[in-house]
Amino acid sequence: MAVRITVPAIWLSALMTLGCTPLVQYRTNYEPCSSADPAHECVDRAIQHFMPAASTVPGDGYWLGFVEFDDQGQLFDRRQMYAVLGQIALQSAKDDSIVVVFVHGWKHNAREGDDNIDHFRDVLRRLSQTEYAFSMSQGLQARKVLGVYLGWRGESVSIPGLDNVSFWDRKNTAHKVGHGAVTEVLNRIDQIRQTKDAEDGSGHSRSRVVVVGHSFGGAVVYSALEQILESRFVQASSTPGVVGDAAGFGNLVVLVNPAFEALLYAPLSDMSTERTTYFASQLPVLAVMTSVADDATKIAFPMGRWFSQFFEKERTETRTNPISHATESISEHRADITTVGHFAPYWTHTLRASGKTAAEVHARPADERARSVLNVAQSWEDDHPGSTIDFPGSVLERTTNSAGRNPYLVISVAGTLIPSHDAIWDPRVESFIAHLILVTSQSGDLSERRAQRKTGLK
Repeated sequence: MAVRITVPAIWLSALMTLGCTPLVQYRTNYEPCSSADPAHECVDRAIQHFMPAASTVPGDGYWLGFVEFDDQGQLFDRRQMYAVLGQIALQSAKDDSIVVVFVHGWKHNAREGDDNIDHFRDVLRRLSQTEYAFSMSQGLQARKVLGVYLGWRGESVSIPGLDNVSFWDRKNTAHKVGHGAVTEVLNRIDQIRQTKDAEDGSGHSRSRVVVVGHSFGGAVVYSALEQILESRFVQASSTPGVVGDAAGFGNLVVLVNPAFEALLYAPLSDMSTERTTYFASQLPVLAVMTSVADDATKIAFPMGRWFSQFFEKERTETRTNPISHATESISEHRADITTVGHFAPYWTHTLRASGKTAAEVHARPADERARSVLNVAQSWEDDHPGSTIDFPGSVLERTTNSAGRNPYLVISVAGTLIPSHDAIWDPRVESFIAHLILVTSQSGDLSERRAQRKTGLK
């Protein structure tokens, strides 16, 4: 039987072929590049050191490394990984550091000119400035800020408009990448921090590791760390049978508009909800932030999931919330077709705009940002069901059925802060995440933390 191929189908196939983004490695030079303009002078470099020619802002500098993966989740070149990790180890050996790993999402990659790279550079620069002021206020040496950009082929179709059809394909690739070598890279980065801890006289250095994933980058991160997060929650004890602070991966994981189903998050939601109290020493471990205005994860995602799980058998689960004492019904079907950030039963917080505008927050000097970090740290320590914490330009409110200091935050974000799937770089959002990073970068010892905060707030 002959197969009839229409002209429109031929044109669509041709467009898809011509618009297909190549599977290539963009950062092929592994020699460090120091520059005040890395976007133009370090185009193919996997290791970059931003050194401003002249700056009146203390702490105005950072390192940035690139590690790239193919569609199967394999490293393009292990030498690239070792070069970047070697530089992180070298810089961390000299001084304590804050390593921030960023995994981009849909329609992005590691090519120079991608706006995610430009925004990440700006975030690292401002974080470095704030960290300098934050540490100086407490009489501590400022830590180096080291960024790592994990690149994969989030953009598979380059034709505007037509690229939207890649949404479901890139979802599958994101999970494949997350189950690949990403876990190795993240563990090796955290091992550098652990080595620094072991070499420190007290056994606890001030070095920290934070992982941030956006969109399908959030799916990459969660696929890579899901089982680690679950096992470390179960092992939240200093000695067998004694419950302690819940631990996560590194010091903090942040997922912004993550594109994966809520059902994957069910074990962590159940475990963290069952615990009625968390100690004053508990710091945030995981923050999932999703905008109510993110139509890609709110509308497009459920459409694709509905077809993919059509023949699966699912049931409705019930659980008793230990805070509200109410019986909660969890539909596996809804959780399987809805992204974690849009699944209301798992919400622990809302984040709304308040106070200063985006422009005013962006213009705040580093010493003011550092002081507000200390105030947020105090408010987190005092956290309880229904409480609010003021951030520059935003307010975080905990739900009344979530335990105070529950370190697993699932946050429904107002559209005024994140107006769409990709518009995540509002200064108020960047400031919120930077504050979380520095709050989790405090001393692990509560009494020491309080003493340092008291000094900084004088």
